Amino acid sequence: MDSKTQRAVPALGEVVAAMSRKEYVVFDDARGHNVNIVGIRGRGNADAFDDSIALFYRMQDSWSFFAFPATTDPGTYYRENPVNVRGTAILKPGQYRRAFAIGTHRDYPALVQIEPVTVFRDANRDGKLDIENAPEETGMFGIHIHRAGAVPAQSVGRWSAGCQVFQDAAQFDFFMAQCNEGARKYGNRFTYTLLTADDLKPPRVSKRRSDSRSKKKAV
Repeated sequence: MDSKTQRAVPALGEVVAAMSRKEYVVFDDARGHNVNIVGIRGRGNADAFDDSIALFYRMQDSWSFFAFPATTDPGTYYRENPVNVRGTAILKPGQYRRAFAIGTHRDYPALVQIEPVTVFRDANRDGKLDIENAPEETGMFGIHIHRAGAVPAQSVGRWSAGCQVFQDAAQFDFFMAQCNEGARKYGNRFTYTLLTADDLKPPRVSKRRSDSRSKKKAV
């Protein structure tokens, strides 16, 4: 993790291991561009692009892996000014199978929501991300995967009311080019997986189990 921005910067092995522990599907097709799209939510609470969206796919015997600065959280503006009376939408971590497709966000191509997803509803307008004990809602909320402005944004601001948003337009264009190739080969349906930075940590082995293994090894 980048200590300056607290952005969750993942590695391929960490992401795949976390997905395997949660029994999520990892697309693995040697023909290439069967894309895995994975958001990694950092621990920060700032109005910043302090998360990552990773895209990776297998091509024959090797893997291509990219991780881009992004936000998986709504910006402070919409935390304080929810567009929904039930509260600001914060996408719940999970795997949303075939829930997105290439469509139009405003006036440019992006991945748009086409199946229900689950969000937390933060209604207290205090500007902080309040997930713990927040009510949940599942449905169609226009949670899209898109970009900020043509110039990399310095803060999230109004760029996200719950969407998953790339900081850099050029990186987003590259991401969409890979998605277009994937759609050409496999169809215009995409799965989005949202993890947290804590999900990337390997599970802790208890001292008792560790001691037990050591004794067995010594016998």
